[in-house]
Amino acid sequence: MKSDNPLFQHVARIGHAVASAPRLALLDLLRQGPRTVEALAREVGLSLANASQHLKVLRQARLVEAEKHGTFVTYRISDRAVDDFYGALRGLAENRLAELQQIARAFVEKRGNLEPVDRQRLLARVHAGEVTVLDVRPAEEYRAAHIAGAISVPLKELEVRLETLPKNREIVAYCRGPYCVLAPEAVRVLRGRGYRAAVLEDGVSEWRARGLPLTEGEAP
Repeated sequence: MKSDNPLFQHVARIGHAVASAPRLALLDLLRQGPRTVEALAREVGLSLANASQHLKVLRQARLVEAEKHGTFVTYRISDRAVDDFYGALRGLAENRLAELQQIARAFVEKRGNLEPVDRQRLLARVHAGEVTVLDVRPAEEYRAAHIAGAISVPLKELEVRLETLPKNREIVAYCRGPYCVLAPEAVRVLRGRGYRAAVLEDGVSEWRARGLPLTEGEAP
């Protein structure tokens, strides 16, 4: 087929939308759950105007959707396919780009001896009541989706909530996936206070991609 075929032109719209580091950062954050433009701009480190322009491009490519509530506009990824696409894109980059492989190695070295948790064994231990799973992301991300059985303890609240956590069983912390620093930091805090703690490298998106159980809303 010739390069001016409409097929290629429309597929290129997706390529154009994700050919931007700020837009990928916005997509990565929206995988965790819906956010207002103001929250997205703050988290990603963009001006409000700049974030709005990048979100407009993502919306034109049908990768995100927007909903207005009063004076606030909330964005979310369009559907599960967008989450899967982002995961596949990052996986391709991890496999093909030496620079990203170096970043991954550096992150593992920085994490040190915080060994990853086997997810299948974790499921069995959660079911048996042998482990406490902590979601250390912001509370709004927990409400959007979290690992079944996890409790929400955002990292910024961990110090003041330590006394509510049991010391007689292991604690497993997770956040936004293998490149997120929140869970490793939470584990360092917990171990420093005498808790047995480990990191789950998966985030919600990785858990979902493997067909493992997730739930939404506040904890019971």
